[in-house]
Amino acid sequence: MATIRDVARLADVSVATVSNVLNSADRVSPELLARVRAAMEKLSYTPHAGARSLRKRSSGLIGLVVGDITNPFFSDLFEAVEDAAAASGHLVLLCNSNERSEREEAHLRMLRTQRIDGLILAPTGAVSMNRASLLAQLEVPIVLVDRAMEGLGYDAVVLDNRRAGFEATQHLIGCGHRRIGLVNGPEVLRTAAERLAGYREALLAAGLPLDPDLIRDAGFRQQPAEQAMAELLALPQPPSAVFATNNLMTVGVVKALADRGLACPQDISVIGIDDLPWAEAVSPRLSAVAQPVRAMGEAALDLLLRRLAGSLSGPGTTNVMAPRLVIRRSCGAPASGLPAHVG
Repeated sequence: MATIRDVARLADVSVATVSNVLNSADRVSPELLARVRAAMEKLSYTPHAGARSLRKRSSGLIGLVVGDITNPFFSDLFEAVEDAAAASGHLVLLCNSNERSEREEAHLRMLRTQRIDGLILAPTGAVSMNRASLLAQLEVPIVLVDRAMEGLGYDAVVLDNRRAGFEATQHLIGCGHRRIGLVNGPEVLRTAAERLAGYREALLAAGLPLDPDLIRDAGFRQQPAEQAMAELLALPQPPSAVFATNNLMTVGVVKALADRGLACPQDISVIGIDDLPWAEAVSPRLSAVAQPVRAMGEAALDLLLRRLAGSLSGPGTTNVMAPRLVIRRSCGAPASGLPAHVG
């Protein structure tokens, strides 16, 4: 394997000149730069990443910690961040907290040993006594994505979740529904709390009462959403429409309906958050509130790179992105009543 001395010998320059080409090419004349790069190419020389990071105090690595990699929102987010990072010469280390604070903390400790240049974090909603300290110990720029945290001063890129909840509920009200079920995540997560607030505001604006029996916490997961939908259908007065606040729970809701032989929207209307490709591949095609996932990932990386470059300083900024209502065929007028076998 070729060494830096082999490159210097072939290019007829000093080792220091080769080092300058690797770390600050602008300090080398065009002629020497061309000779060194030609020698590197001929010898198939690859600089040692660890040694370069020690000299430059940069690893070229960016950490990304997401809440649940089985959720297509987070896999799409990773793809967006990775594509943008590659364009800037960075690699992304992906970590999945699985919505568990102890796993999130373990990832933060590991990322510190990897000497990452910066971190993009979708924090768990669980109470964490150590998270703030672990983030401070990283001593790198940090950008929160999807979920902000108050009081820490970090940059954040989030959806206007209150508006998302309002627009989805308002659409169902506009279809004529008055009893609207909500299958939501845990309120300790800011995304869930804000989507619930939007749901409440839409009901209030329409002069409709808030019925706590129509609200279920399914943890942003599919199987709990199936159970939540079963509970809603078993109510003495079941809802005529359901709003599921993420894609996994939308799947759970639709499956629960299919298992009971209920048609959508003839028997019950459904709308979700996250407009994924499969939303147009099922029958009926599902109405949804779309999140600009790629734009969120790109914006998070842009904030991080600006912090690294020093072009952005001072207190953290919050970039709030607008949702988009996508109307298809899963929402219609209320049915006269659910089939007698339901519940």
